[in-house]
Amino acid sequence: LAMGSVYVCSLLVLAILCALASSQNGQYPQVFEECGGDVTHSIVRYLLFEVDTREGFNLRRSVYIRLANIVKLLRQRGQHWVVVLPPWGKMVHWTSGHAAEQNNITWAAFFDLPSLNKHVPVIEFDEFLEANGGRYIDQVYYLQRYATWATDSNKIDKFDYQPCNKDADVYHRNTDGRYYNTQQQHYDGPLAARFSCLSVRCTYSYIVDLLLNDVATRSVLIERAELLDMEYGHKDFWDARRSMRFSEKLRNFGDKFRSENLYSTDADDLTVLNEDWTTTKRLPGAAKGGPYAAVHLRRGDYMNYYPERVPSIKYAAEQVNKFKNQFRVSIVFIATDATDEDMDLFKTYVSGVVQFKPSEDQLAMLTDGGVAIVDQWICAHARVFIGTFPSHFTFKIFEEREILGFDPSSTYNRLCGPSTVDCTKPIHWQIVY
Repeated sequence: LAMGSVYVCSLLVLAILCALASSQNGQYPQVFEECGGDVTHSIVRYLLFEVDTREGFNLRRSVYIRLANIVKLLRQRGQHWVVVLPPWGKMVHWTSGHAAEQNNITWAAFFDLPSLNKHVPVIEFDEFLEANGGRYIDQVYYLQRYATWATDSNKIDKFDYQPCNKDADVYHRNTDGRYYNTQQQHYDGPLAARFSCLSVRCTYSYIVDLLLNDVATRSVLIERAELLDMEYGHKDFWDARRSMRFSEKLRNFGDKFRSENLYSTDADDLTVLNEDWTTTKRLPGAAKGGPYAAVHLRRGDYMNYYPERVPSIKYAAEQVNKFKNQFRVSIVFIATDATDEDMDLFKTYVSGVVQFKPSEDQLAMLTDGGVAIVDQWICAHARVFIGTFPSHFTFKIFEEREILGFDPSSTYNRLCGPSTVDCTKPIHWQIVY
């Protein structure tokens, strides 16, 4: 009787969601394929995810790709899973005076949700609350490293239920017996009936069977999802990545800045994309780029974490000038967390420097995350790009330029640290259609 009730309730929720999807004027065209699709099981199941609070904005974007492709594999196996998008809040690199106020931000503020839904069904967390009838979920899997992961030479994929390590202490049990994350402060997160710790050393696809076989569970949160290794370079990776188009508002904002400050438009730069990413196919070298170089000059915390990879301001400037001469551009757009003093020094060595410095009103409208995306969008359209290794901010620009169709020689470049340190070119993950 209990399972029958769950099934009936699931069908009722499905009917409501189908009606909701159809009433959104196409906003979620593929969220619920049961409205006319071929998924075998009609019970809607939800996959939520979270990442270590110490991780940044761009790594969280990469984690989404892993979870989206888990859902794709589950749906290919006949189960009706949907990704629930966790709200954004203050990230470790959001340092403006407004950052502390930036909580409970939807994914629609940064990304085009209809585009995401063309890869797998996704919904915002508030939509999940409405469909689910509240914050209660069935299961949390808290991921952790094996105690011997750094020294174990046997690198086969595996995971095991194991006693929780001290990091899992962030989860407490409330008076109702529900588990919740005490460090989740930027939104009221899920309350889970069950909590388990999984030690993992595997790629994301390895845990598909774990979810597939737990047929009694309808809602699962994977906590510390960044510990699932990425599977780079294949078609599913690139499909998920191409679906992550920035919101129209942010793209338009970046395009306006390019036009007004960098003499750059999509028509002139040969960077026009189809509205639908599934019909877009760009060949390497198809994009020309605007008449400027773009540089991601990461300093800040990298001065402590990667001192051997961070050049002095003078050495960074020497490298940038070589790229300026090679690609015959006179303007350099800089995306950086450098201090004003460092940038003043940089400008004594490099001419034609342009930065995007939002006004207070613009920052309030865009948020720190939106400002980062505008910077990346501008960098992605440059004639040549030079990044900082191993920054996820840089990696996302590499991917964006690969999607736009730039020649790899104009994209996969990095600033070298001290001259005695090896400085190989970044790996080129060629797009697959």
